Amino acid sequence: MDDLFLNFSILEKFIFFRVIRLYMENQYILKIGSKGEIFPPKEVRETLGFTSNQPILVKVYKNRMIIQKLESVDEILNKPASAKISYHALKQLKSEFD
Repeated sequence: MDDLFLNFSILEKFIFFRVIRLYMENQYILKIGSKGEIFPPKEVRETLGFTSNQPILVKVYKNRMIIQKLESVDEILNKPASAKISYHALKQLKSEFD
């Protein structure tokens, strides 16, 4: 019985640390240039898909700055649909537009 408890305890810790690892965020220390520019490292730009001259959204909340990529219309339209609809609902929706 002790072996079973020990194995469960190890598994429980593994799952806990795995969950923590999933929610960890990468952090980088950046310097602000002489003209106020912020240059994210190459790894960050590649991960987020930033390109040169791309518009981005900056959100300021209390003492935090959140930088978010703005997607183009093409990027939004080329994403696979995430909504699911039944055949009957689709048929009813179609009839409303006929």
